[in-house]
Amino acid sequence: MMRTVKPVKVGNCLLNGEHIYIQSMLNVPAENVEGNVAQAVALEKAGCEIIRTAVPTLEAVRLIPAIKEKISIPLVADIHFDYKIALEAAAAGVDKIRINPGNIGSMDRVKQVADVCREKHIPIRIGVNSGSLEKEILAKYGAPTPDALVESALGHARLLEQFDFEDIVISIKSSDVNRMIDCYRLAAEKCPYPLHLGVTEAGTERMGLIKSAIGIGSLLHDGIGETIRVSLTDDPLREIAAARDILKSIDKRSGVQLVSCPTCGRTKIDLVSLAKQVEEAVQGCEKNVKIAVMGCIVNGPGEAREADLGVAGGDGVGLIFKKGEILRKVPEAEIVPALLEELEQL
Repeated sequence: MMRTVKPVKVGNCLLNGEHIYIQSMLNVPAENVEGNVAQAVALEKAGCEIIRTAVPTLEAVRLIPAIKEKISIPLVADIHFDYKIALEAAAAGVDKIRINPGNIGSMDRVKQVADVCREKHIPIRIGVNSGSLEKEILAKYGAPTPDALVESALGHARLLEQFDFEDIVISIKSSDVNRMIDCYRLAAEKCPYPLHLGVTEAGTERMGLIKSAIGIGSLLHDGIGETIRVSLTDDPLREIAAARDILKSIDKRSGVQLVSCPTCGRTKIDLVSLAKQVEEAVQGCEKNVKIAVMGCIVNGPGEAREADLGVAGGDGVGLIFKKGEILRKVPEAEIVPALLEELEQL
């Protein structure tokens, strides 16, 4: 679908649909400033483009200048209920605030947050999920349906719009993949605001990757979503790698795409090990190329003809090929260096 997005600037990132930004969240305890800074630096180095940190107390606001001093990407403060923390985070120079206006009390409090954020050009992300629905909306729909979740999100947005604030980003997450997809599709129809995609509570790395690839990938394929987070019960660095791979797989990000066959009775080479070695060797390469690691000489170059570069395994050897044309034969131990050598020349 073609969707017109209201541009929202988060630090040096422009959310307008032309670039999908990778986001993650720090998971170091808020009182450990040094640990949070170190993790933020590591995430930026890994390819994270927007970082979120929990700011549960006024004291935790000190995280903001400490982290911003060491990174060049935008920092988001995650705040629940206490509007005073939002005001202090804005004063401390945060690039975006994640807060639900309907949860912070009186309209005067909402106005204070909206006014400060407008003055400092700080966008606000509204985030709703199945557990955050207002009682009246839950009673109306009987369950956290897509209609209920979207109504809640847009209700929070209207509170900000009353005070002439429209630098809004919306996320409507669910741990149910089908519901998550339906929520975002409905939100995309009903509002122009940038959408932050994610399957919440997706689980450990294995299931989290599967759920996120289906949910996030389906929506991005539909042209929905400006920022994404792959939520994993794991090291946040793994979230970045997963997000990059999802984006590469649907041609939304440059980098090496690896294709490899599942092996069969014709395979006479340790293809599993070889594929993993190649994957690791090209991890940081930004060239937009496809590399194929195939198990046999019989049909390797043929099946992988569209690959920019590849290898077809034989009995202890490998045929290096480019666009289906065989270049040379090398011993098994020399396959990875030979591929990297050819990659350098592309």
